[in-house]
Amino acid sequence: MPFVVYLLGLAVFAQGTSEFMLAGLVPGIARELGVSIPAAGLLTSAFAAGMVVGAPLMAVLSLRWSRRSALLSFLVAFLIAHVVGAVTTDYAVLLATRVVAALANAGFLAVAMATAIALAPPHAKGRATSILLSGVTIACVAGVPGGALLGELWGWRSAFWAVALALVPAIVAVLRSVPGGAPGGTVRGEARALRHPRLLVLLLLGALVNGATFSTFTYLAPLLTGVTGIAQVWLPGLLALFGLGSFAGVTISGRLADTRPKVLLAAGGVALAAGWALFGLVAGVPVAAVTLVLVQGTLSFAVGSTLISQVLYAAATAPTLSGGFATAALNVGAVLGPWLGGLAIGAGLGFRSPLWVSAALVTLALAVAAAARPYHRAEPARARPVSEA
Repeated sequence: MPFVVYLLGLAVFAQGTSEFMLAGLVPGIARELGVSIPAAGLLTSAFAAGMVVGAPLMAVLSLRWSRRSALLSFLVAFLIAHVVGAVTTDYAVLLATRVVAALANAGFLAVAMATAIALAPPHAKGRATSILLSGVTIACVAGVPGGALLGELWGWRSAFWAVALALVPAIVAVLRSVPGGAPGGTVRGEARALRHPRLLVLLLLGALVNGATFSTFTYLAPLLTGVTGIAQVWLPGLLALFGLGSFAGVTISGRLADTRPKVLLAAGGVALAAGWALFGLVAGVPVAAVTLVLVQGTLSFAVGSTLISQVLYAAATAPTLSGGFATAALNVGAVLGPWLGGLAIGAGLGFRSPLWVSAALVTLALAVAAAARPYHRAEPARARPVSEA
């Protein structure tokens, strides 16, 4: 695999850290800027909304540029947004930088996916995708706790500066290693490939599986302290354990998604649904709960990463727009899951209820896959173009 693909993964790591790190920085931001905790929390919502809306829009915009120009533009915009965010004293300006950063992140992911699969060896879309997504999982393991630590030591602004600094090697790598040249394609040409029913099914499945992941992950802390009875001091380690599982999941996907996707999606999907339900039953048992944090993190990202790689196979003639819509689908899930989990908790069903929401979402995904079976055949490594499928 070309080294530049790993450096693109580094940029995804920096951007993933930025997306998730606010969870540990909200109190400091609220205190220094003189806003409420819920207002500071809107910074996370603004980023998620920007990702959902921005992914397809930025993918369309990027088709007018060469991939190198698009990647550089998005990286520089993301870096500038964090520099401005690090120095501003105005909440409205900080909120605007989060929206700009989300749009840049969405565009970068779409083009990075297209670039990675173009630079990768033939029939290695799954492996290239897993390398990019490993940046997100490493952000969960190291980036988010690291951002929280920087916030404790030197204030929340230092975390913004660290993200900007981490982007510099990726910018240099894009300048040196990504080919320039003509724009990557046309909107009309790529849009034709997006009409394939199988692609729409895969995008829906990705949203449902990611929704299940974030339904539980968002409320993992109160679940483990309030139901499992684990002391607060152990929470960072358990969140990192989920991150380690997610890294293992994308690694497994990278090895199997190009050769045995059907087996991985079928077996992994059933195991994932069963695991969420089992977690709901044994959440009060510490050893079982800790074990399932690792197992479910692994299964969630193994299945989710494989679905993304299958989106890229299903729309082989539309690599940029398919990457944009895959990014949007994942972020729809990241918004939908916490909302549904929060509704269940608000209805008085307790902190176990997001686990049952997760089980229901994956079960729904399995039902959709079964109903749409003629269009949802996971293709092998030697995937044919959509027009031939």
